[in-house]
Amino acid sequence: MRRVGYALFAAFIAAAELTAQDAFTMREEMIPMRDGVKLYTRIFTPSVARGKLPVMLVRTPYGIGGATSAGIAAGMGFLARDGYIFAYQDARGKFKSEGEFVMMRQPRQNPNDPKSIDEATDAWDTVDWLVKNVPDNNGRVGMTGVSYPGWLTAMAMLEPHPALKAVSPQASPSDMWLGDDFHHNGAFRLSYGFEYAVMMESGKDVKPFAFDVYDTYEWYLRLGTLANVNQKLLKGTIPTWNDFSQRPDYDAFWQRQGMKPWLKRVTVPNLNVAGWWDQEDFYGPITIYRELEPHDTKRQNFLVVGPWNHGGWMRGEGKSLGPIQFEQPTAQFFRDSIMAPFFAHHLHDAPDPRLAEAIVFESGSNKWRRYDSWPPRAGSVAKSFYFQANGGLSTEAPKSEAPAFDAYVSDPKKPVPYRQRPIPPTFQGAPGWSTWLTDDQRFVASRPDVVLWETPTLTEDLTIAGDIAVTLHAATTGSDADWVVKLIDVYPDTGMSEPRMNGFQLMVANEVFRGRYRKSYSKPEPLVPGKVTDFTIDLHTQAYTFKKGHRVMVQVQSSWFPVIDRNPQTFVKNIFEAKESDFRTATHRVYRSKQFPSKIVLPVVSGAVQ
Repeated sequence: MRRVGYALFAAFIAAAELTAQDAFTMREEMIPMRDGVKLYTRIFTPSVARGKLPVMLVRTPYGIGGATSAGIAAGMGFLARDGYIFAYQDARGKFKSEGEFVMMRQPRQNPNDPKSIDEATDAWDTVDWLVKNVPDNNGRVGMTGVSYPGWLTAMAMLEPHPALKAVSPQASPSDMWLGDDFHHNGAFRLSYGFEYAVMMESGKDVKPFAFDVYDTYEWYLRLGTLANVNQKLLKGTIPTWNDFSQRPDYDAFWQRQGMKPWLKRVTVPNLNVAGWWDQEDFYGPITIYRELEPHDTKRQNFLVVGPWNHGGWMRGEGKSLGPIQFEQPTAQFFRDSIMAPFFAHHLHDAPDPRLAEAIVFESGSNKWRRYDSWPPRAGSVAKSFYFQANGGLSTEAPKSEAPAFDAYVSDPKKPVPYRQRPIPPTFQGAPGWSTWLTDDQRFVASRPDVVLWETPTLTEDLTIAGDIAVTLHAATTGSDADWVVKLIDVYPDTGMSEPRMNGFQLMVANEVFRGRYRKSYSKPEPLVPGKVTDFTIDLHTQAYTFKKGHRVMVQVQSSWFPVIDRNPQTFVKNIFEAKESDFRTATHRVYRSKQFPSKIVLPVVSGAVQ
């Protein structure tokens, strides 16, 4: 959630000050909200008069102190050429804005109370002030932002000001318990959640936590149980950590904080943007788009998904991500051919760009695809690939009547790392975090606590477009377990032009599921030791081509440390209160028999695509 907010402002503005020439005149304002709190705002107007222009508003908790006219010209040049007044604002309680900062502030309880506030009202009051007080504006405002600023943009469309004519929430979180920054299906995103909460709530600015070792895998393992965070480090001073530790389940607090209950109408044209390898917020923009779809009677709800990490579409050319090459400037294409025409149409009365409702990049084949919905309504067939003996994966269902399975021992004291060690801190500029989803998965494939199944070498391309789901029939000797599932493209063992790509294992989709929540997210239950239990794991969605000569692989493991906290594998009511003695080794079995056919279901494209 933080990488393109705090980092984007610092990165593109710092670079721009060295290369771009000032093209804007800046004014600073403290804009009053309805409850008397004033929010610090910088407004940039083109230095050369261009008539009446729309306003582009970005609200952020990461600080706008580095925003300059040169930075705007460089970072937003693809919009600036069409003519905009840009307004940047510190969110309530951050940096130079007054008031109290509340992480992911919930929508207000009583919209009829004229003094009640939330992020939607702060956006409304800001837009109202801008159109009434900024000279030479044309009465139209657009909003955009990536990550937390994207969420602030999405919140603005819940109660939009009449002048708010178009929005583009990009990588916006939607539900911090189900699938975005802080949890995935109840599994806590430890390193991210801890480091982000401390960074954001230790003061009005942002200050990363100071680790005393470089390898945070070692640091978190040495920390021990999650109870030690407050007992030894934070002492109850970080509100969001207190929410984590006191609310481990999907209770009313997390449900109300999620956006899903509020997405009941499409109020303004909305361009949702996501990246297939977004390491922070992939679930959010996909969910926002899907929840709005049933209410989109005017065709104003759009989705773009490209081969990017978190915010990668807003910087650079986008020709590659980590070691993966896309053979074209995907990010530049998005900015120039999708985002700029979208806003120009709605804010400038430019011609309708006639965007397809869903524009997605199909990696592997490296082609943009255009659909009338996402997932596509036609053109793909759900095809099951079953786990087989000897690590096989095929479309033939298992025939064995015997209780066939693959087993592994999961030890919480030796968890599987989520990327190669050493693992540096998330928010201190060290390499690796932004591209870890494209790391070669061979670094764990040979571990005894990771099991895998793969197809024979493909004799023709295999293209998928749509939703991916996994059914695990599994058992454990413990009373709780995590299941981490990865869909992987295995490159040919030889013949690749880049030698390191020979045999490369690229993670195409992934997810973690905490076993205690198999029946209810709000009322967890222990697993019955030794009992075969069904787990359905949503691997979300993808557009991807497994090329001829490649193989399709599924990997399963039960830890992903420290991006996911360790499951004790002994059921306790609250893992944040677990004792050291609760963390026990367990043997897990994944079944692959006729009675218990574990499988992955892929949306295989059945014919020509658009």
